[in-house]
Amino acid sequence: MSEVHAARRSRLRDRWMAAGNEAALVSRPANIRYLTGRAVPAAALLLGPDGRDTLLSPPGPVTDGRPEPPGGPDGLRRLTLPGIASDPAVAAAELAASAGAATLAVEEHDLTVARHRALAAAAPRLRLTDLGCAVEQQRLVKDEEELAALRIAAEITDHALGELLESILVGRTERHLALELERRLMDHGADCPAFPTSVATGRNSGLAGHRPTDRRVEEGDFLTVQLGARYRGYHCRIGRTFVVGPAPADWQIELYDLVFAAQRAGREALAPGAEYREVDRAARHLLEAAGYGEALAPYTGRGVGLEIGEDPQLSPAAMGKLDACVPVTVEPGVHLPGRGGVRIDDTLVVRPQADGGPELLTITTKELLAL
Repeated sequence: MSEVHAARRSRLRDRWMAAGNEAALVSRPANIRYLTGRAVPAAALLLGPDGRDTLLSPPGPVTDGRPEPPGGPDGLRRLTLPGIASDPAVAAAELAASAGAATLAVEEHDLTVARHRALAAAAPRLRLTDLGCAVEQQRLVKDEEELAALRIAAEITDHALGELLESILVGRTERHLALELERRLMDHGADCPAFPTSVATGRNSGLAGHRPTDRRVEEGDFLTVQLGARYRGYHCRIGRTFVVGPAPADWQIELYDLVFAAQRAGREALAPGAEYREVDRAARHLLEAAGYGEALAPYTGRGVGLEIGEDPQLSPAAMGKLDACVPVTVEPGVHLPGRGGVRIDDTLVVRPQADGGPELLTITTKELLAL
C-alpha cells in the first residue's frame, strides 16, 4: 500500500503546484491517514518543496500497528518532535521555510485561528494560502483497497446485528443492547464502532442518533437500531427497524412500508452522473407527500469512508453529481412524537447499471420482522 499512498500524495502535489504553491501542509487526521496510511495522533504532514514528504508528530506510536514508513528521497519520512508541547503543524511550517519554500498551502478549514497565527509567526517569510478541500475531493472516489475495507466493515456490522436478533430482547434496556452490539462488533474484528451505537425502543424509536437510555424493551414496541463497524479506518452504517412481539400493528406496517418505499427510491436513484439533490429528492418526496416533510433530517444520505459523514451529502441544496465507486448511505426515517418511528439505513457503492447498479454492502434483511 505504500505505493498507493505515494501516488495519492503525488496527485495532490500536482494539484497545488498548479495553483502556484511550493509546499502543502495537511493537518486533518482523516486526510493524513488517506495520504500516508498511518493513524498518528496530533500529526501533521508536510509535502515539501524538495519533493520529500514528512510526517511530523509528538512522541508516540503509530496507532494502526503497521511498521514505520520508510525514509528516503521518494518515501515518507517520520519526524518525531522532542516534546509533547511541540506543535507538528508549526514545526512543518518551519521545515518548509528552511527548505526554501516561499508559499505554503494549508487546510484553513481545519486550522483554528490561533494555530494559523502560530504558523505565520513561526515562519514570517512564508506566505500561507488555502489548500481548501483538495484532499477531501480526492477522497471521494474510492479505490479497490478502500472498497475492500468497507465490505469487511459491513460484513462485521451485519454479523453483529444478526446475532443480536437471535437473542431475547424483552425486558432488556436500550443501553444494555447498545453495549452488547458494540462488543459484538469488536469480537468480529472491528477497530471500534464507526459511531456511537443507537438503540431506540417504543416512543424513542425512529429518532436519528438517539442516545440509548435505561428504557426497557416491551412487547408491541418498534425497535430501531443504528450501528456500524470501523475496519482499517473505514466506516459503514446500517439502520434497521423491527417490531417486538407476535405481530406489528396496522399503523406500524403502514409507517414501515412508507419509509421502506422512500429508502428503496433513494437506493435506486444512485448512479454515476446523478445529482446529489435528485437522489435526496427521490427518497424525500414520498415522505413529504405523506405529510412528514417538516420532521425530516436535512439530508437522506451521506458519504462514508475514513469518516462516517464525509462528502457527498445527499440533501435538497447539495450541488454536484455522483461518480462511480463513491460509497454513500441512504438513510431516511420518520419519527412520530409519543409513538415511535422507523429508520432504514444502508451503505452502498455507486456503480453504473452496466455493472449491476448500486452495490449494497449492508445486507441484513429489511423485512419488518416481529422479534
